[in-house]
Amino acid sequence: MIASKTELMSVLSQYNPWWRDSRIGDLPKWRRAAFAQVLAWMTKPPAHRALLISGARQVGKTTLLLQTVEALIDSGVPPAKILYATFDHPLVKLAGLDGLINLWREIEPVREGIEYLFLDEIQYTKDWQTWLKHQVDFQKNRRIAVTGSATPLVIAGQESGVGRWHTLPLATLSFYEYLQIKNVSGPALPAVGSFTQLFAWTPAQFARTGEEGRGLVAHFHEYLLRGGFPQTAMVENITRAQKLLREDIVDKVLKRDMTALFGVRRVLELEQTFLYLCLHDGGLLDMTVLCQNLQVKKPTANNFISLLENTHLIHRLAPFGYGQEILRARYKVYLADAAIAPSVMLKGLSLLADDGALGVAVETAFFKHIATRYYDQSVAFNYWRGKKDYEVDIIATINGRLVPFEVKYRSQSTGAGELKGLQQFCAERQVSRGYVITRDVMDFGVLPLVAAGQAVAVVKIPAPLACYWLGRSEVENANRPSTGEVD
Repeated sequence: MIASKTELMSVLSQYNPWWRDSRIGDLPKWRRAAFAQVLAWMTKPPAHRALLISGARQVGKTTLLLQTVEALIDSGVPPAKILYATFDHPLVKLAGLDGLINLWREIEPVREGIEYLFLDEIQYTKDWQTWLKHQVDFQKNRRIAVTGSATPLVIAGQESGVGRWHTLPLATLSFYEYLQIKNVSGPALPAVGSFTQLFAWTPAQFARTGEEGRGLVAHFHEYLLRGGFPQTAMVENITRAQKLLREDIVDKVLKRDMTALFGVRRVLELEQTFLYLCLHDGGLLDMTVLCQNLQVKKPTANNFISLLENTHLIHRLAPFGYGQEILRARYKVYLADAAIAPSVMLKGLSLLADDGALGVAVETAFFKHIATRYYDQSVAFNYWRGKKDYEVDIIATINGRLVPFEVKYRSQSTGAGELKGLQQFCAERQVSRGYVITRDVMDFGVLPLVAAGQAVAVVKIPAPLACYWLGRSEVENANRPSTGEVD
């Protein structure tokens, strides 16, 4: 072993201060919506599986693990039966998974009952999938939670994790969580657990709620500039927050993780590919144009896109349709957080003066909110393009029901004339309800449309309110069974 056992034991003891005095240190008082799910998996797991928390760098995975450790100790779990370690540390990485467990056993002898393992950034260890599978299969007295900032593809020789672990995707902060971190008291808005409730509202309710939500607008714009990363959310200066996001999160993924995990050597071309995606956030990805502009071959570009998705920096939406409808269609790409593009481009406050860029940021933020809110309900998300290149930004499919969302973040009120794509989609697919995400808090209410002679009811929802309600609903429903409703 390159490092001495004494050095490794010292590192392990520092990571687990509760072995000495049951104190973890200063942890944030706020808790993400995912905390309830993590704690449930460690206390009353619905199945004998490990928990894999996956998400981009700096979204709060480590804090989530340590808050869970704190909750277990507060509930009476003996501290010596809880192990935490991060494989971001070079000595822990050298020890490996089995070496880490052996060291733990030398410091804290085996005791009867359940043991709890919390392993951060497990992707830096060799054959972690196989190790985790064996732990689940043969160590019935262990409950294991691991995190990963990147999800490498399963390569030949590694065994499948199907049935061995449950994956919990952790997105960046929702707008509601962002307000909690910033200690901003939200307005006294009515609870909206499902957007379907809004179809029954009166004009007076829409007007009153829109006025009450006016104070959210400035915070929402600041959220788009700072991003949903806890670290950048707490930085007072917006320019410094964007610089931190670029240097501490994006650059580390591109220049460190890609090399260490995937063996990427053409880092400059990878950076250029990511920059191209930042310039086309929320747009359709034309691989031919990308390859021509960056002078890379198509297999290389496709590999870069897949790697960026595996490191949770982008999401791809396939076109909606079947067979020949989508055979030659292009994917739509969203960045993982609305602040990534302006941070990479060092735009600062100028984003707010660029209506086009601001609209893209809002669409990116809304997609993240709707996808995060319903990730566990097997909801499929696509975009749709019809005749005359009419589009609908997001189509959610659940149990065969189609729910279209169109983002129109513009100064003027949105009328039927701006919703040709939504009308065409509803006519072709016989959809009777849809949603439009708007800008002004008073551009809020039911807009009746006619599609192919059929009445279609559309609710216009201001983006700050829509994202606020989706994030609030995620928090409030963390401990409740799903209703199965996507809207």
